[in-house]
Amino acid sequence: MKQIALIGYSGHAFVLADIALLCGYNVIGYLEKKEKDYNPFRLKYLGTETTLGSKYLNIEKTSFIISIGNNHIRKTIINSLQNIDISYAILQHPAAIVASSSTIEEGSVIMASATINPLTKVGKHVICNTGCIIDHECIIGDYTHIAPGAVLTGNVEVGECTLVGANAVIKPGIKIGSNAIIGAGSVVLSDIPDNAVVYGNPAEIK
Repeated sequence: MKQIALIGYSGHAFVLADIALLCGYNVIGYLEKKEKDYNPFRLKYLGTETTLGSKYLNIEKTSFIISIGNNHIRKTIINSLQNIDISYAILQHPAAIVASSSTIEEGSVIMASATINPLTKVGKHVICNTGCIIDHECIIGDYTHIAPGAVLTGNVEVGECTLVGANAVIKPGIKIGSNAIIGAGSVVLSDIPDNAVVYGNPAEIK
């Protein structure tokens, strides 16, 4: 049986633990700054990420997933571990739909009822959250979060570390920069630059 360890253990991690179990993984435990009192999956505490490679954790036989919802924290953790040779899992909920011609890179998570349509490219350590729709030929940058119910119509590009909020709708061909925030329920009709915060219908930079 494949084994996986979670890096981070709170709300988002609980969803990933459930997906990992549904995918047939043995979830061997979690890494955190300190042991958690609330442990609904009764996972073993494996120490912090600085203990990777210790006698308690055979990294050659273990895949990892960064189970933290904040895009920038995920990126920071990955950067801190770049000198350690570890393998990151791809988690795809059995109820997700991913076209065979699409590509999902390491560390990314496709949650229940998400749909990834043909020729889409999902980068590293991306969250495609519950029920989101990413249509044909989209490009999703590393460390991005597509929130529940968001709809990216065809040929949308989203830069690194961007958050597309719940139930937002992005019209075809739009380019969204890096480190942007698209507010929940927004309707995006024009390109969005890096670092912008936008919301509304139509979405405007605030």
